Amino acid sequence: MKRLAQQKWFLWITKYWFLFPIVGFLLLAAGVFFGYGERSYIAVHDNMDLFLAQYQMLKNTNGFLKHGVEVPFLGGISRDNLPSELSLYSMLYMLFPTYTAYVLGILGKILLGMFSFRLLAGELYHDKCVIYRPVIYMTGFAYGIIWFFPAFGFAFASIPLCVWLLIRIYRRPGKWWYFGLFVYPLVSYFSYHGLFILGYLLIAVVWLSIRDRKPAWSLMGALIVLAFGYIGCEYRLFGQMLLGGEETIRSSIVNAELSWPEILQEIGMVWRDGIFHADGVHARVILPVCILYFLFLNGRYLYRKQWQEIFRDPFNFVMVFILFNSIVYGLYDFGPLRRLVETIIPPLKGWQFNRTIFFNPFLWYAALFIVLIRLYDRGIGAVWIANLLICAAVLAVILTPNRYNDLYFTCYNRAYEYYHGTEVDELDYEQFYAQELFGKLKDKIGYQGEWSAAYGLHPAVLEYNGIATLDGYLGFYSQQYKEDFRRIIAPALERVEQTRIYYDDWGARAYLYSGTDLSIVNATKTVYATDYDIYIDVGAFLELGGEYIFSRLELTNAGEVGLRLVEHETAEDGSCTIYAYRAE
Repeated sequence: MKRLAQQKWFLWITKYWFLFPIVGFLLLAAGVFFGYGERSYIAVHDNMDLFLAQYQMLKNTNGFLKHGVEVPFLGGISRDNLPSELSLYSMLYMLFPTYTAYVLGILGKILLGMFSFRLLAGELYHDKCVIYRPVIYMTGFAYGIIWFFPAFGFAFASIPLCVWLLIRIYRRPGKWWYFGLFVYPLVSYFSYHGLFILGYLLIAVVWLSIRDRKPAWSLMGALIVLAFGYIGCEYRLFGQMLLGGEETIRSSIVNAELSWPEILQEIGMVWRDGIFHADGVHARVILPVCILYFLFLNGRYLYRKQWQEIFRDPFNFVMVFILFNSIVYGLYDFGPLRRLVETIIPPLKGWQFNRTIFFNPFLWYAALFIVLIRLYDRGIGAVWIANLLICAAVLAVILTPNRYNDLYFTCYNRAYEYYHGTEVDELDYEQFYAQELFGKLKDKIGYQGEWSAAYGLHPAVLEYNGIATLDGYLGFYSQQYKEDFRRIIAPALERVEQTRIYYDDWGARAYLYSGTDLSIVNATKTVYATDYDIYIDVGAFLELGGEYIFSRLELTNAGEVGLRLVEHETAEDGSCTIYAYRAE
């Protein structure tokens, strides 16, 4: 009896071994992020300096559901410039504290990616789902744990869900599938994925109508339903883009103009590595596997004189799709083509149509999945090779310290502190936003909502703490305000040409820049600055309504430029000191 029980246990583990790494990782991630809490190390770039502060501002002002109101940064901009409330990600921030919502977003993104992949695989290989079950879940898990651009993790992870819905509608249309597609934008994002999905869907409608020799009515309906879903969920975005009528910084953005050799180099780079907002770390395991399989597969077709199969094989289709997206990314920097698009569709001026690259992580993992199931079809020996490959792909994602791998950096930094008995120089979440420090400082100076600016720290820190800012970070705001704010920082821009180009040619970061260093804004305990003078036009600052400047640097020329130190405060752990200056 004992032997029989052991055999059953062994068989169960053999069939469901994949549950152990999946459940183990989810428990580890939840344990680390909730265990350390706000002492975790969270990515700053395009994350804590941008979206987390925006969500906290909406919390501070109860602005999630409001209309016709302004949000207190960049001198006051329309609430419609910020993420829609009709988004699952936004709903998390409406319901939970900001840090908790962020962690739930990470865990939810993993589950969404895994189960979306499971639905799609089940639709395509329903007769062999039981056989392929381990690699279905593990590939979906590997895709789900990719450290995507955090604020849009759901949009990346849900791509297979959208593909599944469209295939369902094409094969057997029904009202519930259309409804599912209509609400799909709740987990997507139009500017990053939606417009491209609609474009790909239009191509599919034309191609299938020609191939099937009859109109693809079901997908035509899907195209309309999905478009209205995006308009409904992101009505604020559409209103600003199409009905705003105000010239924005998009009109003055200067994009790169690359030569053909540089464009080809860029195509190869993103094909191999992707980009940091969507780094699937495929180059470590998946890329070499897919290259070897591509050579083997097509070499065999040619050897057997089955060249027609080269054009029919789904693996080749996926690889071509990956290359196509990479080519579009490179061609975005070909000036004549970009200007042609902007001329044909003026509202898209400054909009990055090279975001087709955001679909490549899903396609790389789809390509790997095809290789894995074909290995599964070749017997038990090949099955173990497939299992080892997908485990290696999972480990590559977990252990690669790319920009948004918060779990890696939290574990690494905390382990470093434990073994060395000293803290790392980076600021953790709690230290970065320093809510206790700013609460005390605001009380000391009697802050009552006066317009302010940050020097030596991200304006997002002030915004998170309920301080209205003239500065800020946003990729879509008034061109006139950009020019008005430029008057404040003109003395610094005149001294550092690279900073002038950075602001004039882009301008999304309307910051108080150093007149000496390229950057003095660092998420570190140490202040890295060679010059403690500030170079600003205080008169222009006052004209825009500015009163306070909160600085990490104790300014050496405050009195000379028209600033007076009114108070300062240091965090209890000594991680940061903030000096409050008043413009006079």
